[in-house]
Amino acid sequence: MESNLIAAVAVFVLTYVLIISEKIHRTVLALAGAVLMILLGIMTQERAIEGIDFNTLGLLIGMMIIVGIAKDSGMFQYVAIWASKVGKGKPIPIFILLGLITAVFSAFLDNVTTVLLMVPVILVVANNLKIHPMPFLIGTILLSNVGGTATLIGDPPNILIGSAANISFNDFIVNLGPIIVVITIVTLGLLLLWYRKKLVSTPEAQEAIMRFEPKEALSDMKLLYKSLFVIGLVLIGFFTHSITHIEGATLALGGAALLLLLTLNDPEHHLRDVEWTTIFFFTGLFILVTGLEEVGAIRYLAEQLIAFTGGEPAVTTLVILWGAAIFSAAIDNIPFVATMIPLIKDIGVITGLPLAPLWWALALGADIGGNATIVGASANVVVCGMAEKQGHKISFLGYMKVAVPMTVVGLVIATIYVYFRYLV
Repeated sequence: MESNLIAAVAVFVLTYVLIISEKIHRTVLALAGAVLMILLGIMTQERAIEGIDFNTLGLLIGMMIIVGIAKDSGMFQYVAIWASKVGKGKPIPIFILLGLITAVFSAFLDNVTTVLLMVPVILVVANNLKIHPMPFLIGTILLSNVGGTATLIGDPPNILIGSAANISFNDFIVNLGPIIVVITIVTLGLLLLWYRKKLVSTPEAQEAIMRFEPKEALSDMKLLYKSLFVIGLVLIGFFTHSITHIEGATLALGGAALLLLLTLNDPEHHLRDVEWTTIFFFTGLFILVTGLEEVGAIRYLAEQLIAFTGGEPAVTTLVILWGAAIFSAAIDNIPFVATMIPLIKDIGVITGLPLAPLWWALALGADIGGNATIVGASANVVVCGMAEKQGHKISFLGYMKVAVPMTVVGLVIATIYVYFRYLV
């Protein structure tokens, strides 16, 4: 068993180092590392398949198909031109407006759906402004994860926590909504400071944008109505998840099937639009993390984290917040939160501590901490995949240079909030 532990950790670390080096595509490395876990006998193929979160993959694929069909109506160009006109064609007001839209959408959709909707908009805006889209892309990642923290359905880890702890939609808004508003404003301000010199356009580009009419972007009104109808149904499904218990993958894939039926489109065309490199990267990543779980590596680290606190309420809560952030930066926050949930329940049984502060600390740490690296959250990987497909590669270290300082600031604010609201 010890040899398996060493082998699993070695494969994971080697894969992660090579992903950071960017010498080989991250999808190839993730799949190669996953297969190596199986070949080395760390786990069986059956166990590897069990470790793949098909709800996340189904949600991604379904929403990618819906967005791929909907964009042919011109609806995203409409939003882009509308935002540009409201911002008077000036990059900074447009950046602020799109950032706030991203944060709000992420709170009431899941953040993956939000970035699937927003990235096409951002690319249109940046192209019209004649500026590089990188500030908008990185801003979308950061603000989608922050905004998604505010509600039960905003981020996949929240759904896991809400289900395990019987926490309602309203509980999330009341407990996390206020601090997320603060962190969103601070993050947006820091992004403006960081990118202020790059958010500059020419007067000619601004004048050209102001001449655009948003309605002219709508090229197919029938498709627009069908798309909005299906997106509306899917969103209602997300909102009513706590009542219907219909999973996100079922809703998204069902919506995709319905929209294909309504439009009678050739499915091959729209299936080609799916970011398959992103889907397979997630598949490899889930298997790699499952290998660590199988040999007890994640559980061991989590238990050591908890043992370090000695059961003292304030220390335990803050260590969970920062520990969740650190681990969620290194591995996708969905499998990490799934691992932490039973451990937090055990803490309650053993120590008798009130669990509410621990759940909020876990949600804040995992959701905000997931901003720190490209692989920290699902939305990060999706944006990078979509951007790369359009010729805008986001490097691992280049992203961290911007994201890590802003993540730390967000976590410091969250720490102060949790301490004074729940621990004093």
